[in-house]
Amino acid sequence: MQGHWRCLKLFLAFALLLLQCVKGGEVGGNHRDANVTGRCIEKERQALLAFKRGLVDKSDLLSSWGSEAQKQDCCRWIGVSCSNQTGHVLQLDLSSNVIRGRLEGKMISPKLIELQHLHHLDLYEIDFSGSQIPDFIGSLSNLRYLGLSDTYLGGKFPSQVGNLTNLQHLDLSFNYFYVENLDWLPLLSSLRYLDFSGTNLNNVFDWPEAINKLPELTNLTLWGCDLPSLIRSTLSYINSSKSLASVDLSNNQWITSSIFLWLSNYNTSLVYLDLSNSLLAGSIPDVLGNMSSLAHLYLSDNQLEGGDPHSFSRLCSLQSLDLATNRLNVSVQLAKFVQILFSTCAQNSLEILDLSRNDLAGGGIPESIGLLSKLQGIDFSMNSLEGVISETHFSKLSKLLFLDLSSQNSSNSLVLNIHADWIPPFQLYQIILPSCKMGPYFPKWLQTQKKLSFLDISDAGISDILPSWFLSLCHSAKFMNLTGNQIRGSFAYLTLEFSDSSFNNLILDLSSSKLEGPIPSVLSKASYLDLSNNNLSGSISFLCSSAAIGLLFLDLSRNNVSREVPDCLTHLENLAMLDLSYNALSGKIPTTIGSVFGIQTLKLRSNRFVGQLPSSLKNCTSLVLVDVGDNKLSGPIPKWLGVSLRNLVILMLSSNHFNGSLPAQICHLTDIQILDFSMNNISGSIPKCLNNLTTLAQKGKSSPEIKHFLQRSDGTTTYEDRGNIHMERKNVLIQKHFGACEEN
Repeated sequence: MQGHWRCLKLFLAFALLLLQCVKGGEVGGNHRDANVTGRCIEKERQALLAFKRGLVDKSDLLSSWGSEAQKQDCCRWIGVSCSNQTGHVLQLDLSSNVIRGRLEGKMISPKLIELQHLHHLDLYEIDFSGSQIPDFIGSLSNLRYLGLSDTYLGGKFPSQVGNLTNLQHLDLSFNYFYVENLDWLPLLSSLRYLDFSGTNLNNVFDWPEAINKLPELTNLTLWGCDLPSLIRSTLSYINSSKSLASVDLSNNQWITSSIFLWLSNYNTSLVYLDLSNSLLAGSIPDVLGNMSSLAHLYLSDNQLEGGDPHSFSRLCSLQSLDLATNRLNVSVQLAKFVQILFSTCAQNSLEILDLSRNDLAGGGIPESIGLLSKLQGIDFSMNSLEGVISETHFSKLSKLLFLDLSSQNSSNSLVLNIHADWIPPFQLYQIILPSCKMGPYFPKWLQTQKKLSFLDISDAGISDILPSWFLSLCHSAKFMNLTGNQIRGSFAYLTLEFSDSSFNNLILDLSSSKLEGPIPSVLSKASYLDLSNNNLSGSISFLCSSAAIGLLFLDLSRNNVSREVPDCLTHLENLAMLDLSYNALSGKIPTTIGSVFGIQTLKLRSNRFVGQLPSSLKNCTSLVLVDVGDNKLSGPIPKWLGVSLRNLVILMLSSNHFNGSLPAQICHLTDIQILDFSMNNISGSIPKCLNNLTTLAQKGKSSPEIKHFLQRSDGTTTYEDRGNIHMERKNVLIQKHFGACEEN
């Protein structure tokens, strides 16, 4: 749920910005009004062309800019807006979201000073590669909006920016420059929005005093600025703004709880406060209860130990409360916390409640949470909760979208005692209930969830037949994890009734169950498919489906699939991991395996493969792990293993019929950690150069872990391989797990 909270936080901050910021200048849209016949001012056109010459436009994003006759009117250039009356350039916006691409910059041309009527300048994501911010930027005296975020400008920050007394919006986030002081900042008396994120302010001890002198400031973001510990003398009331609505000081490791003393100056105006990941320690201060306007409070990833939770009871506008990853277990019980929220005015406003990763114990979740009717998201994951969850817990949660009750300890988890005919009042996007006991029967209420995107009910104690309606949830789902249950049945009902969009890009884990029968071709549409540790049978001809082109990860290990691997793998160009080990596959390894150019892991252990390793495999230069042990492969150890597959970390060829001598080219595998040729017919001397392979694992050393990143269109999926070679038994234990979407 963490990824969703972060997305929501960004959205809320942006919404506050839209509400608070005032548009500057009279701008005729992206292009000049069609009724205006005059062209832009010639001097300003030349200034813009000079500015363009300081850029590198590899994708021709500024193709509308030029000196040709048809391009004379600069007011019609992309990113340029002019006054409808005078023709003066008022706005220059070359941000990546406007020009739909990214420019590079060699320098900011001094000719820019000619645009004296400019109100709005945004160069977001133009990469200036450390170029100095020019001092003359402070001479654009009519600027009301200056956006230099992610421009990678460097050098000393020019204090001349303090001359921009009309400035209302200043975004300097994520650059390379250094700031000696903020003495120039109070000169910007009209400033409403300030973002210094990613800028090192470690030596600016009086930053609170500088902020206090900005009477119109509404939005302040100092994310990851390495802010120094506060000096009490800087916390006094000095002409403080009474309109500060949004403050983000997250990801600063040196601020202390004294920050709340400074924030108390803004009790009546503050709506959004983010102090997450700042190593705040001690009790949650009671002063928070005085911030009567506070709607969104984020204190996650700190070392807070609770305190009096009654302070939250006075926050009648509170909508989001994130206390994840703290130490609330020291003095707070979940039941008491929820009861306080319910018994006060917060019950009428609270939408997001995240108390995850606090090791909360001492009972279960109180039924009164079901009366917080505005709740959209609940995250109580990674605590030590126990007890029973019933329909009453959800009685009035009609707006609930996210639910995460995943347990920290599977032996001490929650039990969902839900009536078979229950129809929930909500439509959830995410259901995350691993290790929450829901069985033995399959939860029928899931059938009512038509908007489901993410489902995890792994290790839920389900021992039932997979219902025919279940995989219809794949119409909308992108992630489904049911591993570790005792689910029986087959996929026989999966027919053409499923639409073309079903299973597309799906992450589906039905491993470690009791499924049987053949694998339907419709499952090849998934991007991540784990059906390992079942009783599936038949061929794997479903791989021949053209829909399998999007498959990234396939694990069919420890089943009963048989026959030959079809020689139709040329379209599996995106496949990174293939595990067919511990089955009854026979015949030769198909030559088309060499067309799977991106494959990183290939596991074919314990089958009945015969013949030689196909030479086409040398095309798969991204391979990190190859395990073909315990088959009937024969022929010499190929020299190309050491020549072409230089990235190999694990190579397992044991228990086959390989013959001849070990090729010296094996010594080219400089990253190899596990190398197993045992139980073959290899003869001759061992190449002395093997002594140079210093990365080879030895008995007593930890096993190598290989992490792979699989790029999906909607995010990045990761999985890990761990190869353990047991010196006595010469077998391999492979463990895997994955993490998904961060929608994130």
